Amino acid sequence: MQDFSYQRPAALTAAIEAFEQAEDGRFLAGGQTLLPVMKHRLATPSDLIDLAGISDLEGISIAGSALSIGAMTTHARVASAAEVHDAIPALAKLAGCIGDPHVRNRGTLGGSIANNDPAADYPAAVAGLNATVYTDRRRIAGDDFFTGFFETALEEGELITRVEFPVAAAACYQKFDDPASGYAVVGVFVSRGSQGVRVAVTGATPCVFRMRDLEAALNRKFTPETVSGFCVPEEECNDDLHATAAYRSHLVGVMATRAVAAITDGEM
Repeated sequence: MQDFSYQRPAALTAAIEAFEQAEDGRFLAGGQTLLPVMKHRLATPSDLIDLAGISDLEGISIAGSALSIGAMTTHARVASAAEVHDAIPALAKLAGCIGDPHVRNRGTLGGSIANNDPAADYPAAVAGLNATVYTDRRRIAGDDFFTGFFETALEEGELITRVEFPVAAAACYQKFDDPASGYAVVGVFVSRGSQGVRVAVTGATPCVFRMRDLEAALNRKFTPETVSGFCVPEEECNDDLHATAAYRSHLVGVMATRAVAAITDGEM
């Protein structure tokens, strides 16, 4: 790891100013991706701007039919918060199955979605609920936020401040995880609410996506049997040492069926 300047501002405006003044600055959230990347010298920022000292970026609240979670809120807090369990139990379950205890107690919601790892869990919830991502500049619909392999709609220096999740009538996240890392080999988030049925898939392809054809079918008849016959083409799936493309294609149907079954059985 090369030398860098470390800053820990106490206010959002100070963090943004520090980034703008840095030669090659990077915001530091939980550091679960950035620090290992720096250790391998795949990233060599001139300045690390630690967001952990900004209290305005952390916290959970309910306003009307929306659950708001600060960008610096850890996975562990999301998993254990009564507000999350009461409003969107599936989101609490998702947060509780991320990585291991160390990752859950250091990793953050904002850091996870800004990184947009193809096998990350939170992107499935953001897309599956059409959450709204708030930044220091604007708000971005969940459907528009994830744009490609490790890519998002965020502009250079744009900072996530919070994410607002609509409270669905029912939702479930089913995940087949890698036993070593806890990453999703395939994860499927299914929700039913005012927006109809939404089905978001993570882990299977280079970027989280919605299965809109399956959504249309489930809007007509919401049963596990409806999922039969729907799949992701093998040629679109990731193929690596963790799972073949064919296996991932198969798992999408399995996880989607389990999610729908859990919702219909009231086991969300």
